[in-house]
Amino acid sequence: MPFFRLGDDPGSNFPELLRRIGVTSHSAVLAPAVPGHELSVPHATTCVAVKFADGVVMAGDRRATSGNLISHRTMEKVVQADRHSAVAIAGAAGPAMEMVKMFQLQLEHYEKVEGNALSLEGKANQLSAMVRGNLPAAMQGMVVVPIFAGFDLRRSAGRLWDFDATGGRYEERDFVSTGSGSLHASTVMKVGYHSGLGRDEALQLACRALWEAADADSATGGPDVLRGIYPVVATIDVDGWERIDDVDLSTRFDSIREEASRR
Repeated sequence: MPFFRLGDDPGSNFPELLRRIGVTSHSAVLAPAVPGHELSVPHATTCVAVKFADGVVMAGDRRATSGNLISHRTMEKVVQADRHSAVAIAGAAGPAMEMVKMFQLQLEHYEKVEGNALSLEGKANQLSAMVRGNLPAAMQGMVVVPIFAGFDLRRSAGRLWDFDATGGRYEERDFVSTGSGSLHASTVMKVGYHSGLGRDEALQLACRALWEAADADSATGGPDVLRGIYPVVATIDVDGWERIDDVDLSTRFDSIREEASRR
């Protein structure tokens, strides 16, 4: 544990703490790409978030792809950041997971130093700075485009943000999607969303969005009944993060499958 002289303590500024103890940031400047040699990197794909009356639902499929190959079938792209917030990732899997781990550590550090959790808006700002710090890697194809969502205790409402590769931060009013299947997922949510959506309705809508994205996008994995692999789906409300179990998800996707078979 490093010690600092009075007046030299970085306090709750976690990036400054890393700089002072000589630890590099989560992003690294990559070597110049060799023409004709593309780096094969696993990429995470489709994630969605939907607001409902008492909070937010976040969901993400489990497939990671390297080009036309499935590199992982069980990747978890929706990750709890702290009790009342979570991050969903799409893009280059390695930098994304490293960024999430650093983000979790930063929130924990702030809370321990200050004695209070960072505001939800402040968390979104911190994640924005991390995405911006990944820009050199993004310029070489290692793009990370997360979704951040949580329950704002000060406003007593769910809130959600999406980001671009430069660190641009945009708060969305109702729903958001990211990844290769985002166009199909967002279309489903646009048709099915209405104000005052209940928790169960929001869960069903998020599951349906992932189902349709998997049906139209080869990089998005749907529920794998044979292997018992289902998307990661969670709710965040005043009581905090709650992950939906696979038994519940199996029932929901069965009903979606039956409805699709009747079309």
